[in-house]
Amino acid sequence: MAPRKVIITCAVTGSVHTPSMSPHLPVTPDQIAADAIAAAEAGASILHLHARDPKDGRPTADPDVFMQFLPRIKQATDAVINITTGGSSLMTLDQRLAAPLRAEPEMCSLNMGSMNFALFPMLDRPREWQHEWEPKLLEATRDTIFKNTFADMETVLERLGKGCGTRFEFECYDVGHLYSLAHFRDRGLVSGPMFIQFVFGILGGIGADPDNLVHMKRIADKLFDDSYQFSVLAAGRHQMPMISIAAAMGGNVRVGLEDSLYDGRQLAKSNADQVRRIRSVLDGLSPDVATPTEAREMLALKGGDRVAF
Repeated sequence: MAPRKVIITCAVTGSVHTPSMSPHLPVTPDQIAADAIAAAEAGASILHLHARDPKDGRPTADPDVFMQFLPRIKQATDAVINITTGGSSLMTLDQRLAAPLRAEPEMCSLNMGSMNFALFPMLDRPREWQHEWEPKLLEATRDTIFKNTFADMETVLERLGKGCGTRFEFECYDVGHLYSLAHFRDRGLVSGPMFIQFVFGILGGIGADPDNLVHMKRIADKLFDDSYQFSVLAAGRHQMPMISIAAAMGGNVRVGLEDSLYDGRQLAKSNADQVRRIRSVLDGLSPDVATPTEAREMLALKGGDRVAF
């Protein structure tokens, strides 16, 4: 029997954490490119990418900013580039789709439902803010909805999936999101092999509890049988424990400074630090780390030569 392959996804910067929380959070196109390339060299076969305004680090959907680092990453690595369609709960769907529609990447994330996506508890930790926008953005999540209606999801599946040949990292923050995905599968808008990202530990979504991971997998098995691959991400201090359990259960894993700023008890100095840490866990569990070529085969991706950048 061939050894099992585990896909490591690295989410390089995201839109959750702010520059004041870590000096190592990549913000500028140069920093994002360098961190992504180093993560790929450390073993990440998929790079999940957001953009930030290089002036002050706030999340941006501007495709011109994405194009300052996407071609550089593609030229330097063979990793699968996965662009967010989530962006930020404060962005419109048109804003969130602008960069993916220009880039036509192999993969994009797709959030499987509207939800509360609460970041305001981060305000409870005293800190000196570098930028006025940081506490304002966190506070705004107290009274906003992360909007991903069925119409929104249909738009993404149609314009990116059908229109660009992009496949998806289906981000499921709760059990109901799995049923929404099954709905799209039943309508023929989604087909396998599906790459389902179980997301744990966001206030407003399912909690970071091993029992919840077991339950999510049980329901996914019931709904999708062998037509899917699952991966796990968990927020903050839950990151490494939850993804280690996922790897032991036969799943794939996601690391990165989007999800946690730490490497053990210390601030991670780079995304590559977290990739190396989970690789050491995987070494103890014996599965092989999937190469980008193997990840493309596992997920039936169109290939890096068919992107628009």
